[in-house]
Amino acid sequence: LGVLTMSASGRGVAPAKVLDFLRVVGRLKRTKRTGWVHRGVADPESVADHMYRMAMCSFLCDADEYDRNRVLKLAVVHDLAESIAGDIAPHQNVPKEEKARLEMEALVQITSGLENEEIAAEIVELFTDYEQKRTKEAQLVADFDKFEMIVQADEYEQEQDMELQEFFDSTEGKFRTDLVCSWDAELRQQRGERQAKLKR
Repeated sequence: LGVLTMSASGRGVAPAKVLDFLRVVGRLKRTKRTGWVHRGVADPESVADHMYRMAMCSFLCDADEYDRNRVLKLAVVHDLAESIAGDIAPHQNVPKEEKARLEMEALVQITSGLENEEIAAEIVELFTDYEQKRTKEAQLVADFDKFEMIVQADEYEQEQDMELQEFFDSTEGKFRTDLVCSWDAELRQQRGERQAKLKR
């Protein structure tokens, strides 16, 4: 009783609260991405799947320009609220303000369960930064979010012989960082070449 799991900085969370937190986070492994479900994709990825590849993108940014640790943390926190609120997609027509309210309520519920104000405050600050795009790291992760989606769309098109043009249309011209703009251009070029070959 009263034993704490200590971090390197000396912060602690009771083991029972650690398990509660991890079980909530684990729901993201079973929460399917709503957009793919709506489009009839077979065996669609989970929210956790999406966040993992976004997190890996953090290794690919310039460490002299971005705080990679912050980029990584933003990537793994940005959809955390969906473990309770669910993956609210545009086609569901939930007002932006209502979506924001639901997700913040969920995030507060998740973080308050840790009973550690310092960790809770860090998670909430990261989530808020992502939502408001206050820092260049948050702007980069927002680009990762959209880019990972179209990489996944490209893979589904090839794997399942389907057409997911709307995902490319909705993201065209929407990237804000030079880095991800270059990735987007390469992906669209490769996809265009692939589609041209299929029409021959």
